[in-house]
Amino acid sequence: MPTRVIDQAVQVRLIATAPGPHAVPAVLHYQPADPLAVRMSFPPEISLDGAAVDWAFARELLADGLHTPAGRGDVRVRPYGPERTVMEFHADEGVAMVQMRTADVQRFLARSYTAVPAGQEQAHLDVDGGLAELFGAA
Repeated sequence: MPTRVIDQAVQVRLIATAPGPHAVPAVLHYQPADPLAVRMSFPPEISLDGAAVDWAFARELLADGLHTPAGRGDVRVRPYGPERTVMEFHADEGVAMVQMRTADVQRFLARSYTAVPAGQEQAHLDVDGGLAELFGAA
């Protein structure tokens, strides 16, 4: 069965110190070859240095954060009412907060669980390939 990458465009509201949140496009990524991780990509126009921004975090963190505050590190997720989810991205430069529709996140997660069901991630891990990449062809 071919490995397929799951990308889903989502509209997020960037919550900034400037008056009012503004909408920006973002993309959630899931790749069965890296079954424990989710990536979220933001366009260059929202970053301080004008470069595209990608964050990687656990798929389980995203799922847990739909129901209860989750995360203690660089990425934190929490529900914001019945229809919104807030994500915080912590970096040395500061904290970025975005808000998105919970239904979009649920749809993305459902697609990822179709590709790799929860609890079956280990079967999709390429441990030998990861070690070879880490240590090179020694």
